[in-house]
Amino acid sequence: MAVVALVPPVMPGRHLTLAALSFSSGLRFSVRGLLGQSEWRHGPAKPPFPLVIPKVAETAQIVKKKVDLTSPAPLRRFIACPELARTIVSRLGSGGGPDLRKTLVLECEPGPGILTQTLLNAGAHVIALESSDSFVPNLECIKKKLDGQLEVVHCDFFHLDPMFLGLIKPPLMYSEVLFENLGILAVPWTADVPLKVVGIVPQKKERNLLWKLIYALYERNSVFKYGRAELNLFVSEKQYKTLIAKPGDSRIYQPLSVLSQIACDIQLLHMEPWSSFLTNSKNDKLYVPKSVLLPNDHLCLVQLTPRKNLFTDNLTISNSTIFIAMVKQCLVRTRTKLKDKLNLLCPESEKQLLSQLEIPKDITTGSLYPEQYKALFETIAQSNYFDQMQLYEDDYLEDLRDIKRLK
Repeated sequence: MAVVALVPPVMPGRHLTLAALSFSSGLRFSVRGLLGQSEWRHGPAKPPFPLVIPKVAETAQIVKKKVDLTSPAPLRRFIACPELARTIVSRLGSGGGPDLRKTLVLECEPGPGILTQTLLNAGAHVIALESSDSFVPNLECIKKKLDGQLEVVHCDFFHLDPMFLGLIKPPLMYSEVLFENLGILAVPWTADVPLKVVGIVPQKKERNLLWKLIYALYERNSVFKYGRAELNLFVSEKQYKTLIAKPGDSRIYQPLSVLSQIACDIQLLHMEPWSSFLTNSKNDKLYVPKSVLLPNDHLCLVQLTPRKNLFTDNLTISNSTIFIAMVKQCLVRTRTKLKDKLNLLCPESEKQLLSQLEIPKDITTGSLYPEQYKALFETIAQSNYFDQMQLYEDDYLEDLRDIKRLK
């Protein structure tokens, strides 16, 4: 399987050249209608028989063989315990959400496929996006036991939509190419969740990868171009604590906290010790990242569901990067007075803005709640101050450089 693109498809009016992208099972999806209903044209709701899930020891041997055959690679963690896989699937199907038999799941980096098979046994339709070609044959073997319920693509989800121009080949891929060839169509933002993304965020550059997803969400690019894709991701415990941080905790209340809480409903589905996961380390070390300020004894399965009401007349995909820049600049120092920061961003506007929003005049930027940041921006956006905003591009350009280095 190979994909070659001369330019990223996000650039309108340019020609896209493809070479040999095959999906042999005939699995085709269409997401249709204003209600966001999904229709699977092929494939049963469940496998004809339950797939036999290998035990931990057997999975460990599979991973070890794959590691021995490959050159040194970035650290990865794998789900090897069948019980853990069943727990994850039960959490994904709880909370009054759609039955997994009616759910399209994009599984990122499935590796040996323990969670993959558990999802299939629960009736989910799964697209396995695997970056390592050493694991793809195993996943293809699982696919052959089924009739259109599983698709396997040599693709790295966390590096979708590379920001450089030129030729690319798997596992790099553009989301537009991936979704077009799977037959997945976009639904309105206010429709139901069209798909669930499930996976473990790579430990290396975890924060940068989350920033990449946040930018994509606010710009409605990548997977979010197709609707409110629900993220179900394992992240480090310290990163989860940062995502849900509240005003007043200057140590961990960050722009990523504010922007994530504004954009998504965030739920903790499960916490699991690091030791429960296999790694591709040849010396069997866990490599748990160090943390000084926060506990970090677990990986946390966090569900981020984009909000239907995120975008308004005054917060749009056109000005969302300006909003991100404003939040980042306000929280450079959380003890800075908001009025002083507003005086820099919108000269001579701070008194009127604070009075209009009924915000105390001496409040610090680290004491403002996420919804207050959104209200502040929307007020600025519909006023004469918007054209006068003096935002610096340094933070945005730094984020772009970090994202470009995600290779």
